[in-house]
Amino acid sequence: MSRHRVWPAVRNWTGRSINVTQHQLRLLVVDDNKNAADAMAAYLMSEDIDSRVAYGGAEAVAKAIEWKPQIILMDISMPECNGFEASLTLRNDKRTSHIAIVAHTALDEAEVRSHLSDSEFDGYSQKGQPLARLLDLIKSFLQ
Repeated sequence: MSRHRVWPAVRNWTGRSINVTQHQLRLLVVDDNKNAADAMAAYLMSEDIDSRVAYGGAEAVAKAIEWKPQIILMDISMPECNGFEASLTLRNDKRTSHIAIVAHTALDEAEVRSHLSDSEFDGYSQKGQPLARLLDLIKSFLQ
């Protein structure tokens, strides 16, 4: 019997489209695990994506308003302001409502969907999968 690796889900949920007019795509990595956030941002920079980090939901909202990323990779399970709360805040603000937000979490897809109150997220990427799949998801938002 052959064994095939079944990778966690990576999906574009909304078909949101982003028009990148400057040289580099701007992506905000949000995770309360500082090492994970810094490592992801470093990897994305090596792929020619301008990346910055926020170490929590409230910081993510402030940085998104100030820096204006086109995509946000949003962890869910964070203290104080979790990813659901931060994403809903960003969706309800006209300055940030256009940003593509990807749930980037250890939670499975069904668990994330069960807690949504609206269209907080445009996509889903479970942590621990090949980074090439995450890059493909990011590219799926580009026009």
